[in-house]
Amino acid sequence: MSSDHDGSDDRRAPLRSLLFVPGSRTGWLAKAEAAGADAAILDLEDAVPQGAKEAAREAVAEAVEQAAGPMRLLVRINPLDRAAGWAGADDLRAVARAGLYGVVLPKVDRADDVRVADRLLTWCEREAGLPEGRIALVPLLETARGLREAYDIGRAAGRVAHLGALTAPGGDVERAVGYRWSPGGEETHALRARVLLDARAAGSPHPVAGLWADVADLAGLRRFAEQNRALGYEGMTVIHPSHVAVVNEVFSPDAEELARCERLVAAVAAAQARGEGAVLFEGRMVDEAMAETARRTLARHNSPPA
Repeated sequence: MSSDHDGSDDRRAPLRSLLFVPGSRTGWLAKAEAAGADAAILDLEDAVPQGAKEAAREAVAEAVEQAAGPMRLLVRINPLDRAAGWAGADDLRAVARAGLYGVVLPKVDRADDVRVADRLLTWCEREAGLPEGRIALVPLLETARGLREAYDIGRAAGRVAHLGALTAPGGDVERAVGYRWSPGGEETHALRARVLLDARAAGSPHPVAGLWADVADLAGLRRFAEQNRALGYEGMTVIHPSHVAVVNEVFSPDAEELARCERLVAAVAAAQARGEGAVLFEGRMVDEAMAETARRTLARHNSPPA
């Protein structure tokens, strides 16, 4: 039976940029922090060769234990299945520490995959003396079935956060869906939009998209990030420190946008004081619904209206 979100979302943070860092290269965390990443994802799955898994797990556990500062740490574990030798369960037990913000769960096919991870995480939290539900869970939708069942996956546990469609050229999703990546990734637009709606309907907070694989094409990255923000995503996963500044800028309102939000809130408040429900504001009709959207933007970015 699915468990609805139960208020644990208050511990979740909007993340603009989530930078992948190989689990065998924990020393690179300093570069991620210097780049301004909101979060780093220490990768114990694809980024680590099979023979180096145990050493990487130990290094990642130590990095989580020593975590300090504003950058949040997540760990992408190995799959939680028999075929992977249950290495993912060993990963969970090793990294479930106070410094861990979240676990990135690969190869999620169905809601039951999330429920298994949720139960294991709850056990790990108890063992580590952490509050139940503290560690966020980020399911990666890398199969056609997983993408199709995004809504059920998003509702499977209250700790699910940052759910979204991570499309890219090559890789698991292209192979599963069969699209052919174009320079702008337009062929995945409908897929990203549908998964975003599923995540919002499921109550999963702060959805993120990704990836942009061309390290040198920052203009293409900006266009792709702007498209994701327009769809309703709040951030993106990235694979190189040079991408962080671009993504952070795209997913942050500029000074003019914040100033416009303040003016809109004030205009609606003045109209309501006059007994009016709607008002013409800078050429557009606005009402309480638009004012509430503006208030949320201001609250999120610590700029409350006067």
